Amino acid sequence: MPTILRERHDHVLLMTFNREDKLNAFDPEMIAELAEAYTELAEDKTLRCGVLAAKGRFFTSGLDLVSVAPRIMNKDEPLIPKGLIDPWGVTTPPCPKPIVSAVQGRCFTLGIELMLAGQVTVASEQASFTQAEVSRGILPFGGGSVRWAQAVGSQNAWRYLLTGDTLDAAEAWRIGLVQQVVSTELVLETALGIANRIARQAPLAVQATLRNGRLALAEGPDAAFARLMPELLVLMQSQDARRGMEAFMLRKEAEYQGN
Repeated sequence: MPTILRERHDHVLLMTFNREDKLNAFDPEMIAELAEAYTELAEDKTLRCGVLAAKGRFFTSGLDLVSVAPRIMNKDEPLIPKGLIDPWGVTTPPCPKPIVSAVQGRCFTLGIELMLAGQVTVASEQASFTQAEVSRGILPFGGGSVRWAQAVGSQNAWRYLLTGDTLDAAEAWRIGLVQQVVSTELVLETALGIANRIARQAPLAVQATLRNGRLALAEGPDAAFARLMPELLVLMQSQDARRGMEAFMLRKEAEYQGN
């Protein structure tokens, strides 16, 4: 049985964690299958946005230490198979297309880092979040030590990174760890709605915006500003830019083709 279920919703790829009996903990198989799904999303031109969801009470309980710890120590057998995208964007460049997370339950460690590697998180009112690596003698190796501060500011980040304390959905929204909190039954519907709105935009423009924002975080605003006009000139030559301008003039919704 697959540990990651894939389901297409028009231009959106829904990726659902399917180890409910193991609290959706990431074992090597689940990590590899998620990397395969991210690679499909990146390479399939008909797909424009991804959604992460989960079965059961846990979005994910984090790492399956029993099965994964030996693999981490084995440099000859990496957790992310060669040629696939690292969903956490640590060992490979990140997925070039946006990811929306639908967190319906408890979310630990690698789950938070997966959210933060994406763009938008919708959380259930009952969701809770714990980044507990310091309590286990390690550090957040999925990028948490970097992305928490980018998302919520350094002081909020230190508060939870250095204590391993749990925060509820209301606190996660207050500090900016998640972008929307809804009732449990609306989490997936809301996340898919946001993903479909993203998917209706011009794909090249979405990816260029994402790329420039990531450049600003990685290399600073000057590097990102230097790329703005070159990126714009490329986009202005696209068919989608023409479709967008025409739709704006005619006051109708553009039908973008990604070219």
